[in-house]
Amino acid sequence: MTQPQPDLPLIDTDVLVIGGGPAGSCAATVLAQKGWRVVMLEKDRHPRFHIGESLLPMNMPILERIGALEKARAVGLLKLGADFPAIDGTFNVFDFGKTLNPGTPDFAFQVKREEFDQMLFEHAREQGVDARDGIRVERVEFDADDAITVHAAGQRWRPRYLLDASGRDTFLGNKLKLKRKNPRHASAAVFSHFQGVARREGRHAGNVSIYRHEHGWAWMIPLRDGSMSVGAVCWPEYLKTRRGDTESFLMQTLASVPEIAQRMQGAKRIAPVHVTGNYAYECTRMHGRHWSMLGDAYAFVDPMFSSGVYLAMHSAEQGALMVDKILQNPAHEAKLQRKFQRDFEAGLDEFKWFIYRFTSPVMRALFSAPRDFMGVERAIVSMLAGDVFNAPQVIRKLRIFRIIYALNAIEQAPAAWRAWRKRRRQVKVEMREETLQG
Repeated sequence: MTQPQPDLPLIDTDVLVIGGGPAGSCAATVLAQKGWRVVMLEKDRHPRFHIGESLLPMNMPILERIGALEKARAVGLLKLGADFPAIDGTFNVFDFGKTLNPGTPDFAFQVKREEFDQMLFEHAREQGVDARDGIRVERVEFDADDAITVHAAGQRWRPRYLLDASGRDTFLGNKLKLKRKNPRHASAAVFSHFQGVARREGRHAGNVSIYRHEHGWAWMIPLRDGSMSVGAVCWPEYLKTRRGDTESFLMQTLASVPEIAQRMQGAKRIAPVHVTGNYAYECTRMHGRHWSMLGDAYAFVDPMFSSGVYLAMHSAEQGALMVDKILQNPAHEAKLQRKFQRDFEAGLDEFKWFIYRFTSPVMRALFSAPRDFMGVERAIVSMLAGDVFNAPQVIRKLRIFRIIYALNAIEQAPAAWRAWRKRRRQVKVEMREETLQG
């Protein structure tokens, strides 16, 4: 007869972080620097592949505050702006040196995520975090007395506060059935890494280049080792039409844009072709009693403006500062959680507004011929730099842009209406193929 196994001992800690990506490592580092006992559990082993290689200028102050800016510089390629197609087939460069607020950094980095994420993870460990990779959280229990028990690798932890930074795994979102498909936007993506892709010249060599194709948009992100991240974001209904192998579909889609085809003459694929579908989602709650979700664990939007890593690290830093206050004064937990969610969603909504409309003919025309009317172009550069949190001057100018957009939409009403209907139709298309996430 098998004897029942005794309960494993409980390991007390102040904070346990699920996930060791940019959000998890940043939050863990901030809390460790505040003097709290922090455990961080990452299911994979670093280094591991991840998409989302482009940082924003507003990442830079966060990296500097946690003491990792120079480490990021060592693994990054300098990025000074973002390229969007102009009417004549050239580029409009949104230069980060032309933001609305003088204090906004004028540079960012392109990074290979396996290098960047490993650097942040090891930096957290150096700052005193008990950082463990290759440890998958198996389950989380919420007890009647509001205590939380985390089970992983044959051990049990009892944190005073739990942070879910598990990215698109969204551990708590799935466990608590909070995850919902974004009701307003749907996209799918096919992408890989290539060698031999022509870069922009001079000052713009490190820029991310955004192109439009008939069924969505495409990106080209140069990396430090000479390779290029290239991908096509598509309407789900278009991706479902593909026949044959995925690489052929990707190359066919890219070849439909003459400028991309020219830059990729002689290019060689050096990584697997990945597919991810219907990836825009959000959770119905961000917090609970003694727990919160950060970054992609809470919501993920189309990465059109390279906002993913920045949103993850911004929410991580601000979330960690919130947890620091909660641990010092538990009675204020609910109030602090509400403020954090309100502030985060306000900035996230600024990105969403542009993302939902980017493929429309109205936005195409406005981005193809930008004008700095009343500081609007500089405000858009500020948004592209990530300066949308606690930035009232930027937000006011972006509201002027919304008026300009509305007036142009009236002028182009038939085309704008067709684009809106097409975007709404995509939300109903199921395309759940996934080669990156289980």
